[in-house]
Amino acid sequence: MATIQPTGQILGATVTDIDLSRPLGEEEFAAILGALGRHGVLRFPGQRIDSAALRDFSRRFGSIQTSITGRHHDPEVPEVGILSNIKVDGEYIGIPDAGQDWHTDMSYRDLMGFVNVLYAVKVPRRDGRPLGNTLFANMHAAYDELDPALKARLAGMTATHDFNKFWDKMRAREGSTRPPLTPEQRAKRPPAVHPIFMTHPITGRKVLYCNPGYAVRINELDEAESDRVLEQLFAHQLQPRFLYTHVWTEGDVLVWDNLGTLHNAVPDYGPEEHRMMKRCQVLADRVFRPDFLPPSLRRAA
Repeated sequence: MATIQPTGQILGATVTDIDLSRPLGEEEFAAILGALGRHGVLRFPGQRIDSAALRDFSRRFGSIQTSITGRHHDPEVPEVGILSNIKVDGEYIGIPDAGQDWHTDMSYRDLMGFVNVLYAVKVPRRDGRPLGNTLFANMHAAYDELDPALKARLAGMTATHDFNKFWDKMRAREGSTRPPLTPEQRAKRPPAVHPIFMTHPITGRKVLYCNPGYAVRINELDEAESDRVLEQLFAHQLQPRFLYTHVWTEGDVLVWDNLGTLHNAVPDYGPEEHRMMKRCQVLADRVFRPDFLPPSLRRAA
């Protein structure tokens, strides 16, 4: 049975005595789900896992979103995306700038994201120090600590999330190689509306589900007031007391809960300091169903 050791910080736990390259039993998977709800970010160190096994493990959580561009994925296993600054014949083998600002993956979809599964194949280092950390923010804690008056005011309100906001922000960066989205690609990612405060399906607690990467408007407020309140929410949720840093090592598989966290990939490495990750982005098409959670977790949900 897996051993789960919390970091003792605002987020995070390390899970050992488990091999993700083999199918997990129901009891093992239930333990992982419970730990994900409690800790938000789970590290499985020392894994040796191929793309097919990474896909199969990720599918236990839900359906996997594939690339909107049809590029930068494992040629044999298209559900597994490649994130990398490595070039072959002048072309990046993966997405070089993925996740490099605060956001929640797939909040821009009606069917939002549940988890990300990221496998570290190559980690850049400088003078022996790992680079390319991933930062996380705890949205259970951000909701709990939100000003009560603002919490009461925003109760029942919704926010619009737009994929184009993050894509265009990345394109505006100096040296970006991201092309503009075609009209067909934009049509595949229409804006979505979600409650600002959402009940987490595993913990049964409220989370602040509104992130700087994709949230563009609080629908029940006029535009100027929406902009002001959004900036207030963004500043609140990114306070240092809510943040956790993951330092990567080759062989890490990191699973994080997109419903209860934000994340930000730190691009502190140069073009010759190579980074390569394999990624599955899992949709929340199963986690909200009552029969998905094992009996030990259903009471909390």
